[in-house]
Amino acid sequence: MPELPEVEVVRRGIASELERRKIASLTVRNPNLRWPVPDLELTLRGLEIRTVTRRGKYLLLDCGAGTLILHLGMSGSLRLLPLAANIALQKHDHVDLLLDNGMILRFRDPRRFGAVLWTAGNVADHPLLSRLGPEPLTEAFDGKLLYRKTRNRSASIKEVLMNSRIVVGVGNIYANEALFLAGIHPTIAAGRIGARRCAGLAQAVKETLGRAIEAGGSSLRDFVGSDGNPGYFQQQYWVYGRTGQPCRKCGTNIEQIRQGQRSSFYCPRCQK
Repeated sequence: MPELPEVEVVRRGIASELERRKIASLTVRNPNLRWPVPDLELTLRGLEIRTVTRRGKYLLLDCGAGTLILHLGMSGSLRLLPLAANIALQKHDHVDLLLDNGMILRFRDPRRFGAVLWTAGNVADHPLLSRLGPEPLTEAFDGKLLYRKTRNRSASIKEVLMNSRIVVGVGNIYANEALFLAGIHPTIAAGRIGARRCAGLAQAVKETLGRAIEAGGSSLRDFVGSDGNPGYFQQQYWVYGRTGQPCRKCGTNIEQIRQGQRSSFYCPRCQK
C-alpha cells in the first residue's frame, strides 16, 4: 500500500499542474471504489483548484466550494496525461478529471480500495481526517509528543508508530526502517522507552520519511509517481524485506517476525 512518502511524491508531481487550473469535466467509468464515487460532474465543473495538499495518506484538492479527497488505497495511482495524446484507456482507469488546459488527472485502481470523495464543509472535520494525529514531518511531532503518547502503553512501539491517532502516515515499511535507525527493537512495549530514546525515534521517523520522499518513494508492486516512474527507496532499505541478509551495519542476519497482521524486520544486534 502506498504510504506517506509515496503519496507526498504524487502530490508534488501533480500540484504545479493542478493548482490555479479550472475543472472542465469529471468522467467516472466505475464508481465502485472503496466507497461509491459520488455524482460530482455538475458540482465540480468550472471550479478552480486552489491548492493540492496532503493529510496523512489523503490528497486534498481545495476547490473553494469544497474539497476533493483522493486516496490511493492499495494499488491506486494518479497520472497526468495530455488529452491531445489520446492515450488508450486501460481496464482499471476508473476516473478522469479534465482540466481547462487539456490535461487529464487519471485515477487508476486495479483493486478498487482507493477513494474519490467530496466534502463541502471543513475538510479537517471529515470523518476520515478528524481523528488523525500530527504530521510526522512537522514540528508538531517530536520526541516530547511521542514520549507523552507512549506513557503507560503496553502495545509494542511499532504498533504505536503505526497508530494514525498518535502520528499519521507511518506505515509498515517506514516504521521498520525508523526503528532500525533508532536502534529500538520493534516488540518493546512503548511505555518502556524513555524520553531520550523517544527523541531519537522521532528524529529517525523524520529522517526515514524525508529520505524516502527524495528517492521517489518505494515501488514494491504497484506504485508509480504521476509521471509513471517508480520510486527507488527500496534500494536503501536497512531491514525491510531483507530477512536472512546481513545487516548493513554489523553483518548480523536480519530476522523477521509477525506483529499483528504485519511482518516486522530487525537486526537482533543493532536493535535492543
